[in-house]
Amino acid sequence: MPYTPILATLGYVMSRDGTQALMIHRNTRPGDMHLGKYNGLGGKMEPEEDALACMHREIREEAGIECGTTRLRGTLSWPGFGKHGEDWFAFVFVIDDWTGTPLQSNPEGTLEWVPVDRLESLPLWEGDRHFLPLVFDADPRPFHGVMPYRDGRMQSWSYSRL
Repeated sequence: MPYTPILATLGYVMSRDGTQALMIHRNTRPGDMHLGKYNGLGGKMEPEEDALACMHREIREEAGIECGTTRLRGTLSWPGFGKHGEDWFAFVFVIDDWTGTPLQSNPEGTLEWVPVDRLESLPLWEGDRHFLPLVFDADPRPFHGVMPYRDGRMQSWSYSRL
């Protein structure tokens, strides 16, 4: 059977000094499968978009800023991650340069600047603790990870780099 995941982007906007990431605390919508967790910004790709265009649109919509320098850090495949067991595949970016003033909140939650070295102490999806170090490490090679989920729980984690 072909793998037909929902395509998405996930981005981490960096502070001007590069020590903090802009995160969304999903704290506004009851019934949100992410309720209470902190996430990077992003969302589903539209049919006419490439991954970079999607990332820039999502950052504009969710944070109210325009992206400048944007680096692809990797890809993540999440079989079974969706609310109803849907498969997801995301392009993961770091946004080092941007213009504008970030919003304080959006309909999904509160936007907060969090020191990168404190990200793992936040309430995150269990699997985020495995790939976040790869997003922010000094290795310039993109990572490509697979993280199957079942019933809202990570089952395994593997990744490779070229």
